[in-house]
Amino acid sequence: MESSNTPAEPKPETVVIGAGPAGLTAAYDLTKHGFPARVFEADSVVGGISQTAERDGWRFDIGGHRFFTKVAAVEALWHEILPDEDFLLRPRMSRIFYRGKLFDYPLKAGNALKGLGVIEAVRCIGSYFWARVRPPKDQSHFEGWVTARFGRRLFSIFFKTYTEKVWGMKTTELQADWAAQRIKNLSLMAAIKNAVLPSRNQKDITSLIEEFQYPKYGPGMMWETATDKVRAQGGTVEMNTRVEKVFWEQGKGAVSVAVAGPDGEVSQVPAEHVVSSTPISHLVRIMEPAAPAEVIEAANNLRYRDFLTVALVVPEKDGFPDNWIYIHSPGVKVGRIQNFGSWSPYLVKEGRTCLGLEYFVNEGDELWNMTDEELVKLGTAELEQLGLTKPGSVEVGYAVRIHKAYPIYDDRYQASLDVIRAWLAEAVPNVHPIGRNGMHRYNNQDHSMMTALLTAENIRTGSTHDVWEVNVEEEYHEEGGDSKRSTPAGTGRDAPFMPRQDAGERTSA
Repeated sequence: MESSNTPAEPKPETVVIGAGPAGLTAAYDLTKHGFPARVFEADSVVGGISQTAERDGWRFDIGGHRFFTKVAAVEALWHEILPDEDFLLRPRMSRIFYRGKLFDYPLKAGNALKGLGVIEAVRCIGSYFWARVRPPKDQSHFEGWVTARFGRRLFSIFFKTYTEKVWGMKTTELQADWAAQRIKNLSLMAAIKNAVLPSRNQKDITSLIEEFQYPKYGPGMMWETATDKVRAQGGTVEMNTRVEKVFWEQGKGAVSVAVAGPDGEVSQVPAEHVVSSTPISHLVRIMEPAAPAEVIEAANNLRYRDFLTVALVVPEKDGFPDNWIYIHSPGVKVGRIQNFGSWSPYLVKEGRTCLGLEYFVNEGDELWNMTDEELVKLGTAELEQLGLTKPGSVEVGYAVRIHKAYPIYDDRYQASLDVIRAWLAEAVPNVHPIGRNGMHRYNNQDHSMMTALLTAENIRTGSTHDVWEVNVEEEYHEEGGDSKRSTPAGTGRDAPFMPRQDAGERTSA
């Protein structure tokens, strides 16, 4: 007769690469259910692109994160990690800076007419209807896709300059599936309808939400608290520790990882599962034995856009009420400017605010290689050139650089990603890519978190959720989704675009 004291079967050891929203969500869910998880983060700060940087008591959000989602599971998790009193309900306000004028977004008919002028407004409407009659033949790229939905004239005014700043490439080189993922349900007619018949706190089209939640000390507060809770639940989060290799065996998948700690010492850690939020191209390159040549070639084809914020302290009166302003002026390099005081009064100090100038760059280019002092000088000059502050207003400044902030959707990415996915699924099925960079998918934060929750459930229960379907099928998009489903239909993190448009809405991407 079997003894009732038979020890329970040990639960699988999971290694999590990266302590961003996806990695920490996976670790939190696993440890919450008694499953061991070890998180390794190469940086000294948790949160990835959802971190809150801190300099001399000033806190800045990297890119801007609006906490809004239609997914009940993600909403519940946010409030499970942070108590309700740590969230602020903030008004949403964004505007577009074009030809020295500020345009409201979402569109307000009177403001747009006054800014563009009646003649230009009529031309834009005419251009839209012409695009409906004669849509672009090639809508496989961003320019064709957006022109078909807004007309060429509005595309040129409100999409082209900003988008090319963000991505550093022509709009004909950026694939349409990125645009479709970011602004699926927004069109000129939807914007006009909103202007004429606005409804309070719209949520059918996520780009038009009027208010959102926000942790009072910034999004990093969420992930700093999540880290503490993972540790309290028995997991580990090791900082300044880089995963150097993922060892795998034929027929077994991943069996261990090699990690280099803060002192450079390398150790080997057993792993029955590896959950990876590191860029999927990097994941391929650290597999041992090496992946086949065609898989490495596919990884080398994937590209990323890097990002830096120049934070400038100015008197509070020199701020603006917007969360951010999109800069469509080609004469400056800055793409978007945030007022952190409009996000939360807890991020700034009494009598002063902090403006965050966002630059979209490639690691190693001229901007990236500038010293912090040179970047502060550039940001100050551009802020004054735009007339958004008076000369001499800037008191002090800081620069923060973020590697691989945005996966690029060029004409090679999808085929390359397909090759990588197929090989990982066959050779190492216990390696689980999650999150934005982990899947090379422009996920918002809630989408990234959902891929982590579903992956953790697969590990815990043996379920077979396909995380690659999150934010892909129609019901996972922003309109028409059922919030009771296990996959998200809302936004998660704001990132560059236009006019989401809020730049791709990284509502905490």
